[in-house]
Amino acid sequence: MSLRKLHLNNRLRLTSIAFIASLVLGSLTAFSQDSARLAEDAPDEYVVQVGDTLWDIAATFLKDPWYWPEIWYVNPQVENPHLIYPGDVLALIYVDGAPRVTNQLGSSYRLSPEARETPLTEAITSVSYESVAAFLSRGVVIEKGEVESLPYIVATKGEHLIAAAGNTVYVRGTGAQPGDRYNVVHIGDKLIDPEDNRLIGYQGIEIGEGTVSRSGDPATMALTSSKQEAVEGDRLIPASVEIPLNFFPKAPSSNIDGQIIAVVGGVTQIGQYQVVVMNRGSNNGLTVGDVLTVWQRGETVRDRVQGGSVRIPDEVAGTVMVFKVYDRIGYGLVMQATQALHTLDYVRNPT
Repeated sequence: MSLRKLHLNNRLRLTSIAFIASLVLGSLTAFSQDSARLAEDAPDEYVVQVGDTLWDIAATFLKDPWYWPEIWYVNPQVENPHLIYPGDVLALIYVDGAPRVTNQLGSSYRLSPEARETPLTEAITSVSYESVAAFLSRGVVIEKGEVESLPYIVATKGEHLIAAAGNTVYVRGTGAQPGDRYNVVHIGDKLIDPEDNRLIGYQGIEIGEGTVSRSGDPATMALTSSKQEAVEGDRLIPASVEIPLNFFPKAPSSNIDGQIIAVVGGVTQIGQYQVVVMNRGSNNGLTVGDVLTVWQRGETVRDRVQGGSVRIPDEVAGTVMVFKVYDRIGYGLVMQATQALHTLDYVRNPT
């Protein structure tokens, strides 16, 4: 594993611990006591497995996994009860008639003498590292107002009109120091809001990576890897992208009714743990941690009996959890997909 990936995994693990702690310590006022519905096949006990995620465990007990904070019941007899480890036994109990999940028996892994030397990063995380790391490597969507503020390649060294790995380029607008790393991104297709046909952003096509070797204006940067040739005008985004994981899932506090307008990676059909872009952001009241239901857009079909056409009703197709928001754009991670999702499918408050 490279130093970069090791640093990324460590950072994600640490922030994921904060995520789990916030789940059990955060405010529960957003939920009513009768809102957490148990899954039809909810077990009396569940043994946490290596590779489990908090969302998966919540879905084992609950019909709606985002209500996990409401039913988590900490056991003060277990050392650091706010974290969950492989081997822990989670039990479904009832307190004053209300369902609760508690850590019935701390794992031998946690309580053994060797466990005292094991870092807390072994606790389970909210989502898999792979799904988050994949987002960091697939490219980005760039909001309309962000494009002009991004650093850019102004020229290449020598006689080259294009640059690839091993070439040197000159960049402006970074204020960077030697050793700083950037992703090189080409500004691709426009993203148009399907509701009002307004431009709200651009697809960012990942070209490669580079490391600044000399500061200044312009600064000097060596391209260390490339998927496509870099050209003048291509933009730079810091290689270290901060994704907040210290949030807990919740229903939106305002009415959200939007659409999926893009999927990171450029595919048309969307499945679990893929990242989608929605035409709703902070201007619409969307916040990090909001959970939305995806409704598959009903097709318009021909009525062979009465003639003309009719639109098939929308159908529930999945669940998205928001992890990053801009003014008019929101990033969401697909947590559940009961059928293939598509761009232009609707995202709405969970019912």
